[in-house]
Amino acid sequence: MSSDLLRALTVSTAMSIFLCPEAMAQSAPAPEAEAGTSTTEENEDSQAPAGGTQLDTILVVDVGAGANATAGANLITIDQQEIDRKKPQDLREVFSGEPQIAVGGAIPSTQKIYVNGVDENNLAVTVDGSRQNNKVFHHNGTYLLDPALLKAASVQAGVAPADAGPGALAGSLGFETKDAVDLLEPGRNFGGFVTGIWDTNSETFTTGVSGFGRQDGFEYLGYINYGRGDKFTAGNGQEMLGTGTDLISGLAKIAYESVEGHRFELSHEQVRDDELRPYRANVYINRGAEPEVRNYDLRRQNTVFTYTDMSPEGWWDPKIVLAYSRTQIGTLETARSDPNIVSPTDGATSSFNGKVENRFALDIGSVTAGFDFYNDRADLDYLNSTEPFFTDERATNIGAYAQARLEPLDQARISFGGRADHQWFTGVDDSDWNNAGLSGNISGEYDLVPEFLTVKAGTSHVWGGVPLAENYLQNPAWTYGDGPEPVTSNNYTAGLEARYNGFTFEANVFRTDINDARLPVFGRGAPVPEVTSIRTLDLVSKGWEIGGRYDWDAGFVSLKYADINADVAGEPADTEIGRYLTTPLGQIVMIGAGYTFDDWGVKVGGDIEIALKTDRTLARHPTDPTSEKKELPGYEVVNAYVEWTPPSKPNFTLRADALNIFDEAYTDRAAYGQDFDGVAPHYDPGRSFRLSATTRF
Repeated sequence: MSSDLLRALTVSTAMSIFLCPEAMAQSAPAPEAEAGTSTTEENEDSQAPAGGTQLDTILVVDVGAGANATAGANLITIDQQEIDRKKPQDLREVFSGEPQIAVGGAIPSTQKIYVNGVDENNLAVTVDGSRQNNKVFHHNGTYLLDPALLKAASVQAGVAPADAGPGALAGSLGFETKDAVDLLEPGRNFGGFVTGIWDTNSETFTTGVSGFGRQDGFEYLGYINYGRGDKFTAGNGQEMLGTGTDLISGLAKIAYESVEGHRFELSHEQVRDDELRPYRANVYINRGAEPEVRNYDLRRQNTVFTYTDMSPEGWWDPKIVLAYSRTQIGTLETARSDPNIVSPTDGATSSFNGKVENRFALDIGSVTAGFDFYNDRADLDYLNSTEPFFTDERATNIGAYAQARLEPLDQARISFGGRADHQWFTGVDDSDWNNAGLSGNISGEYDLVPEFLTVKAGTSHVWGGVPLAENYLQNPAWTYGDGPEPVTSNNYTAGLEARYNGFTFEANVFRTDINDARLPVFGRGAPVPEVTSIRTLDLVSKGWEIGGRYDWDAGFVSLKYADINADVAGEPADTEIGRYLTTPLGQIVMIGAGYTFDDWGVKVGGDIEIALKTDRTLARHPTDPTSEKKELPGYEVVNAYVEWTPPSKPNFTLRADALNIFDEAYTDRAAYGQDFDGVAPHYDPGRSFRLSATTRF
């Protein structure tokens, strides 16, 4: 069967279920007792065997990406237990131990996430179900998040379900923040905590305070975290300019759940980073009269209203989400020819988005169907004293989707679905363009040997519409010719998983093809002969991963290896041509271990990241800078921790982390600019000791 025919059948089947729900009437709704298991709370403590042999967990666990877990897909979940073990302070630490997920950038405000070698801007990214639209400035990160707020982070790499949302070109990425019930101790209706963290390298102190509770169906949570510190020192002893900390973040939630199970929740999250950074925040480049550092004021907010029915019955299991997210970066642009010409510049992206969906319970699984929408905007204020301008691009999308998750046989699970999207795009010249397209996916897994060996595979075709251009590249003189081309993708994954007496072995192969990815340039005349927003490139990212893990009552040991290579326009990718698309990764090894001494209340553990040298970056692209290119060196970074919660004082915890123990001088593999001469690498921190204390009440 051809891939085009397969995609057509997938879309048509899923849409027929969505448009004709009466066709499901031949299958009786699940009994009330089974339907009740669809609530997240009743499943989040259950541990499904690898491979997903517990059907309830596969069908109903919310992965935080606007969708449920999908049988056969490549799902990576960092749950609450894992976050509590890592105590991460940035996104790189959140995803440590997962070589398929690379996070580039030495400081939180410049970090970017790559999944299977693909930039997160090509994934459907959500926070508490709210769509994120953060492509503001390519020298900044696309997402600033305080991990202290996190309950879970989940990735569906490559193949994503239809209910993950629009634009899931290379999968989905979802973050879920904590609720009051996640923090309350058993039998209590009020609580709080205070935490303090000291980093010896940068002399940074971070403190967080939270209070939360519930009463008569109401829940509330308030949290604020503040960090302040100096520049850090790299492993070679070099003090890295523009790496200080001045960050404040907060989370507020209020919810009400009626006795009938109707739950209404409103949350607001906000993060601000306001500090001196290198002139180009993620690299050091000295050009003309530009200063070494300038202030970057980065702000992000996310507001979400959610309605769910916590006591669903049969075919009635609704969910409604309305959300608004915004990211803003303000700084000063200095003319290269004259340091006295300074232009205040402010870029902001925003998304008003939402969805209405229902999960229909069946004897053999479920079907989720619904509608979603977004209204995204990207604007730039450039207040040059002689030539000020304001630009913006806008996009509105309405989609309809359906996703089936079924267990037709005891040993087989399958998921398939589709969505139809219509987008209205408006350019900087107020030109309007309408486009529409279909997406489809199918994946499944089969237990060759029950409770021992499972095989899985999946494929998807995704229509992503026209993505908005980066704010800091927008040019009021842009033209759109015959119109921007919608971006599409094809994804393929396959793997197997074996389990025996605490041992787990897994292997996966993957490939993502993104066609007509938009990568415009500002346009200043030669060598760009036409000031146009139309530049598209094709991306192919492919590779494989193997891993093993052994779990026993008191601890675990894990080892994972990934080999990921990406090509842009038929040539090996580098960090310049790969902006918002990919970054050169190559071979990465992750090793982790942890052990708990229950009688003493002590936890110990550590991890090792090994990146092997790669010379694929030596290839040149026609639009590359003229500077010579470099291969990426290998490195090894070792971290360890010890944590103590005295059995006599269970509400008090002390922790010490030793980071980069051997003081390696390195730039993390996914960081920007390190493959070009003339660009000073933004080294990651050298050896540091992080000391923390937490008191709960």
